[in-house]
Amino acid sequence: MFTFTPLLGAQSSSSKASQSILELDGGIKILVDVGWDETFDTLALAELEKHIPTLSLILLTHATPAHIGAFVHCCKAFPLFTQIPVYATGPVISLGRTLLQDIYASAPLAATFLPKASITEPGASTSAASAGASVPGNEGSSNNEHGTAGGILLQPPTPEEIARYFSLIHPLKYSQPHQPLPSPFSPPLDGLTLTAYSAGHTVGGTIWHIQHGMESIVYAVDWNQARENVIAGAAWFGGAGASGTEVIEQLRKPTALICSSKGGDKFAPTGGRQKRDTLLLDMIRSSVAKGGTVLIPTDTSARVLELAYTLEHAWRDAAESTDSDNALKGAEIYLAGKKAHTTMRLARSMLEWMDESIVREFEAAEGAEAAGRTQRTDGEAKHGQSQQDKKTRAGPFTLKHLKIVERKKKLEKILTNGAPKVILASDSSLDWGYSKETLRYIAEGSQNLIILTESFPYRRPTDDPKEPERMTLGHLIWQWYEERKDGVAMEKTPDGELLEQVHSGGRELPVTEVQRAPLDENEQLLYQQYLATQRQLKNTAQGRGDTTLDTTADGLDDGASSTSSEDSESEQQGRVLNFSTSLAHSNRNKLGLSDEDLGVNILLRRKNVFDYDVRGKKGRERMFPYVVPRKRGDEYGEFIRPEEYLRAEEREEDEVQQQRKADARSETKLGQKRRWDETGPNGRRPSGGASKRQALARDGQSAGNLEDELSLPDDIPVDGEDAASSEDEVEEETFQGPGKAVYNRFTITINARIAFVDFMGLHDKRSLEMLIPLIQPRKLILVGGMKDETTSLAAECRNLLAGKDGVDSSAVDIFTPVNGETVDASVDTNAWVVKLSNNLVRRLKWQHVRSLGVVALTAQLKPPEVPPSSEESPESANKKQKLLKEGSDTVSTPADSALKPEGTKVETYPVLDVLPPNIAAGTRSMTRPLHVGDLRLADLRKLMQAAGHTAEFRGEGTLLIDGLVAVRKSSTGAIEVEASAQSSLTTGKEEGSFLAVKRKIYEGLAVVAGG
Repeated sequence: MFTFTPLLGAQSSSSKASQSILELDGGIKILVDVGWDETFDTLALAELEKHIPTLSLILLTHATPAHIGAFVHCCKAFPLFTQIPVYATGPVISLGRTLLQDIYASAPLAATFLPKASITEPGASTSAASAGASVPGNEGSSNNEHGTAGGILLQPPTPEEIARYFSLIHPLKYSQPHQPLPSPFSPPLDGLTLTAYSAGHTVGGTIWHIQHGMESIVYAVDWNQARENVIAGAAWFGGAGASGTEVIEQLRKPTALICSSKGGDKFAPTGGRQKRDTLLLDMIRSSVAKGGTVLIPTDTSARVLELAYTLEHAWRDAAESTDSDNALKGAEIYLAGKKAHTTMRLARSMLEWMDESIVREFEAAEGAEAAGRTQRTDGEAKHGQSQQDKKTRAGPFTLKHLKIVERKKKLEKILTNGAPKVILASDSSLDWGYSKETLRYIAEGSQNLIILTESFPYRRPTDDPKEPERMTLGHLIWQWYEERKDGVAMEKTPDGELLEQVHSGGRELPVTEVQRAPLDENEQLLYQQYLATQRQLKNTAQGRGDTTLDTTADGLDDGASSTSSEDSESEQQGRVLNFSTSLAHSNRNKLGLSDEDLGVNILLRRKNVFDYDVRGKKGRERMFPYVVPRKRGDEYGEFIRPEEYLRAEEREEDEVQQQRKADARSETKLGQKRRWDETGPNGRRPSGGASKRQALARDGQSAGNLEDELSLPDDIPVDGEDAASSEDEVEEETFQGPGKAVYNRFTITINARIAFVDFMGLHDKRSLEMLIPLIQPRKLILVGGMKDETTSLAAECRNLLAGKDGVDSSAVDIFTPVNGETVDASVDTNAWVVKLSNNLVRRLKWQHVRSLGVVALTAQLKPPEVPPSSEESPESANKKQKLLKEGSDTVSTPADSALKPEGTKVETYPVLDVLPPNIAAGTRSMTRPLHVGDLRLADLRKLMQAAGHTAEFRGEGTLLIDGLVAVRKSSTGAIEVEASAQSSLTTGKEEGSFLAVKRKIYEGLAVVAGG
């Protein structure tokens, strides 16, 4: 059995977000992707919340908001979510972590609103209560109508919390079959196998192959067959560089193919990648030649790598060009994002996941650098040679021209100068991030240009309250681009191509700016009530001693375990444990708790209290409230605290500086700040290293932030401008603690031109029409697109598959479900139930292939056996009826009534029996043995090495044994064994290599034949 239910992304207005449930036989539920759209509406996660207690595992495909945006929110808001095993590739884990850190640092609405229902109703669901809380356009209405408590925002997860959640994900490599572990509340997985294949589109993007019993499912959403500068193509034909004409065996003829229908009605422009890159650079030249600024909104993790690589290499070529009229020479390029440094540092560490051209470029740069060092040592390098070495030494992501901007003040300073520039900014929706800030500065200039790199489908208004109309700035600007109401500017390139740039015509664009603001006294009380309610729920559900207590009053304990004990749920009752114990971790003086309310926590909260009566106590009251210290660290161990390793003189100097700062603090007015390089009291400056490290620790910087500071790449320039901007960063730093959303609405006049260059990296109609018939799926499920393109692609695929198989188009199973609709895509099998005779069962010889038993039989089919009861005489039948009548006077039970023969139906089945001797002889000569099973070369290598043979991989997919026998596996799954003449001779081992290989191959397969 296999059913598929899309939760998000199927013919809906939230077409970018992707969430799907796959349910297999035995109650196994797999969640693929935890996407979120740019509105951060918690109502979209209500359906997902219902499935969490029944999920077996989670798969992630891409490091984009549409596939991974709600992962951290689910980990923080739903306690059971962190207990479910999650699987993804290494780049998806790393880039997804930086993406969500950027989102929560840039978008206040990502933290979501405090639900009012959770205060008034302790058992209310978080998602259901916050309906409409974060829908843009509803901010001005009454908060009570939308279930929010005055627009109060929840505390966003900290960077270290995000890193901790992503550390729970299990990394996988491409083409690595893996049998996952189930969640604690999942049924057994029964040999479920996962395999990740390259999907293109993003670095580490995944096509998932799920094998379970007879079901072979290929989940391929958002893939790209074409190779790009950085990202290799999808692995349908074997990956990057493969030139096969058939889809690889593992992805061919699946029982179900789940494919996205995005771009199903569009054809890619001719010319491919080079034409696309040339068009982008021509657009930029036309704007910077007029002294304008070019804004390219993009994401900050995945697709930004392709854009950054293209622009960096274009500027390198322009710098080395002798053409003085090249407009790119006088322009600068910037990458603006709060985690841009980390993203580019990660890109330099995952080159093996990229296209092979990137690997060759890196190897050439490393070789040139080694040769340059040798020449400089010998003193034979000339000036021209050193310049050439400098050119070739630059690696693929060594940024010589692309400058990274992470601070808002520095971005504003860059935007205010009049030099031509190109800015890659987050995010593509223009609703949050630095792209929204950049748009405000460049909107009025007619010489400026906004280049959209992805299309935004038109979101029609709908009557469904679950899908209100949400129009982001990106959707509005895309709508203007498609309408072309104010005309189009056509410019010619030096190559004779025409550039289309749409005039915006001075339209007014409504902008809503969201900022966090501190709470007033009433909102603080409401927030404390919410914390008390949440702690009450946690203390009721958790087991004793399983939680790390947190003494802060402005945040919840995110390290709390969601496990529960059998007696804590039934015993933690009454006023003390139901209300007061829930507040025991808060400040007792502020909340006015009595000693009775504190309970056993009085040992920690009250001074000079050393005894507590635990007689008759139950639950957490009967044990000393030991607080387990929380250790912070990463995969390399615990974080190092530099202040613990200070020398004695450094420690004394630091204590003196602290005392002087304390004395000077009394002289400084409230709110007044001093530059870090200003002189302190008595005309002395603070010392460097130790004092700076101590200041970081005293200011409360988290271990994760400290790690980010210490792990910056070496090529980041630190000059006077960056040092001066550190003060600006401190000034713009937001306050700590709970806050609320404050909306500032205004309009900006758009005079800048609008252009579009397709950098989405997704398949087009031609790729789908070519590949789907080659894949030959038995069932096809189309998700991930709007209604029009999904319907159009379904009709086209029905004709293609029907023509491929030579059957009527109505016989092809193609499903186009909507959100929440469950489709049954199980394997079509014609099964009959038969009985085996005892004589036949004795002759069966079972062979085991992994967890399956295989046997082949040849038998004759006989009619059903007549039940003995039907041959009874009338006298015996009358006697039985009389006995049943007498037994009815006794007291009957449900079990007795179920065993009564009157209401039962005797089921009869046909019988398989042994063949007669005269027929068996002729049949035995006609049957041919069958080899059942799948041989993996890695397993064969281990078997041969265990038997004393040498076995190693040579070339692509070739196993060489004893240097004489070569074993290959073709794309169709056939095993090819090649050997020299000497391999059949005895070589001192038990037998010849060729015969030993054949024997091990047969041992790994089940050879069955009818008999």
